[in-house]
Amino acid sequence: MKTLFTSFCLCCALSITAMAQTPTLTQVWETDTTLTTPESVLFDTKNNVLYVSCINGKSVPENQESFIAKISLDGKIQQRIFVNGLNAIKGMGIIGNKLYAAGFFAIVEIDLATGRVVNKYNVPDAKMLNDITIDDKNKTLYVTDMRANSVWKLQDGKLEKILEGSPLKNPNGLFYENGKLLIGNGEGILYAYDTKTKDLSKFAEGMGNEKSGIDGIESDGKKGYFTSEWRGRIWHVSPQGKPSLLLDTIDKPMNTADFEYVSSKKLLIVPTFLRNKVVAYKVN
Repeated sequence: MKTLFTSFCLCCALSITAMAQTPTLTQVWETDTTLTTPESVLFDTKNNVLYVSCINGKSVPENQESFIAKISLDGKIQQRIFVNGLNAIKGMGIIGNKLYAAGFFAIVEIDLATGRVVNKYNVPDAKMLNDITIDDKNKTLYVTDMRANSVWKLQDGKLEKILEGSPLKNPNGLFYENGKLLIGNGEGILYAYDTKTKDLSKFAEGMGNEKSGIDGIESDGKKGYFTSEWRGRIWHVSPQGKPSLLLDTIDKPMNTADFEYVSSKKLLIVPTFLRNKVVAYKVN
């Protein structure tokens, strides 16, 4: 009887611990609606500001009116920058003093000091570039081509295709950590790609469908991850690959695109795409 009671108590304790580890979100601020079609948010740790890529219209090759906005960590819009014929831009990453943004067919390199486009890397046969992530050494960039079902690497100015075809299906979100790429697939599956062994394995699933796959991916700092589903959901994924739904704004309707997580502030900062604003949530 004592053994059964002890086992029951242990199971209860483990269940309570697991529940306590699942974070919750509380909205703390939102911007006005001048950030037209915001797709991605990136935190610049060096300058302590946020960059927001704004498609500013339809996500089509003909759209040359995209811009990047700079906003503070309390949601104040500081300025629109880099209005240089940017083409339906989406994901971003920083290497040194350069900001890289995914245009429709090319990776655009922007000087942070001047706001000028200093280089463009045209991806061969690109169909729609989307998310960007940078490796731990701050030297290598990875980008998804969503419609071509592929992932590319940019290193030392040279492009290389590292993944293509099945099981990739409309891959969008990307996140690099400790030699592995997490890839958000179009049907809500999170894949892990080992950049050394080239092994591709399924890490988590159940976060979307063929109409709305995984858009953003960020580490929670505790070996788990936050992910977003474009149509309006944010998930937490445990280190074991189990997803838990944190936020559902589909019925509002309000999109949840390629967000940023500022761990020092415990802020999850979400671009709302068609709602034309950025919303910040405190992670509890």
